[in-house]
Amino acid sequence: MDAAALSPFVGWETFYVIVGSSAAALTGLQFVVIALGAESRSVRGPEVQAFATPTIVHFCEVLLVAAVLTAPWRTIASLGLALNLSAAAGIAYTVVSFRSSRT
Repeated sequence: MDAAALSPFVGWETFYVIVGSSAAALTGLQFVVIALGAESRSVRGPEVQAFATPTIVHFCEVLLVAAVLTAPWRTIASLGLALNLSAAAGIAYTVVSFRSSRT
């Protein structure tokens, strides 16, 4: 019997491997950044917020794109829609981040 017929979750195996390991790595990276930021209290101000937060958002965006690409989509149109929405959100955040770094 076909493995896909046995379990509806067979197509999700790669998705969970990529998202799980990437989320764990991102959590570790955030912990390191927070620990280093707490250690050097002299480096505070709008510059840190303008450049540190977008870095974390961009890491999360890469994780989102990897998750979207490895999810078992029924149609290519739904995959394209998810990627386009992700790109639109990334462009909007880039504009907001650019504006906050200019002030």
